[in-house]
Amino acid sequence: MTPEVTFVGTATTLLRLGGFTLLTDPNFLHRGQRAYLGRGLWSKRSTDPALTIPELPALDAVVLSHLHGDHFDRVARRGLDRSLPIVTTHQAERKLRRWGFQAAEGLPTWRSYELHRGDETVRLTALPGQHGPGALNRLLPDVMGTLVDLEQAGQRRFRLYVTGDTLRRPQLAQIPERFPDIDAMLIHLGGTRIAGILLTMDARQGADVVELIRPRLTVPIHYDDYPVFRSPLRHFVEEARRRGFVRQVRTIHRGETVPLTP
Repeated sequence: MTPEVTFVGTATTLLRLGGFTLLTDPNFLHRGQRAYLGRGLWSKRSTDPALTIPELPALDAVVLSHLHGDHFDRVARRGLDRSLPIVTTHQAERKLRRWGFQAAEGLPTWRSYELHRGDETVRLTALPGQHGPGALNRLLPDVMGTLVDLEQAGQRRFRLYVTGDTLRRPQLAQIPERFPDIDAMLIHLGGTRIAGILLTMDARQGADVVELIRPRLTVPIHYDDYPVFRSPLRHFVEEARRRGFVRQVRTIHRGETVPLTP
């Protein structure tokens, strides 16, 4: 089966890799509902998710980059199966377990969690990420990227990088040094700004990270869903065209399913 992604909205996707189905960053609030961003800050959603929780297929795990209200919201907290493994940061694991998600698994950077079915394995490896600039980062939740490897009969068949809500930071350079052969990347964009401070990659930073990681395919997500997202998708596409890699970019609409192969 060709690896594929269904875009639900924000950073929420369904990944179908071999016999496994993973859900990323579950945000199921509807248009007009507010997401809590911490420190007394809220943002009202501008779009609807393409699926509701009852419409989801059977899941093997959730991949959660960090615990913000536009990545794990109150709808997900109420509606998701509490026995599901949730692979995330240590900080998020502690709160999720208090909420009853006892299979939450916090990973330090470069450590892995594996799922097995028959001769197939999905390996989830925590990668570095940084949500805010400088000292401000200490006021924000810990964030991680995730490397998703699919192996069949001991042979790697596919490798995906999900960036999480990181900015372009020097530590990201370790990723292509350790993993130089990434097939596809789900890149969290949006250019989130609060009080004028950039908290997620805008078009320019996103293009820089594409040039750093050099995936065979880039699929942008996490854009245009909240007013704090200030960098629209078209800016990234224009930047990719200007830099000459737009043919390696595949845009995806909410509710659409696309292959993760070039």
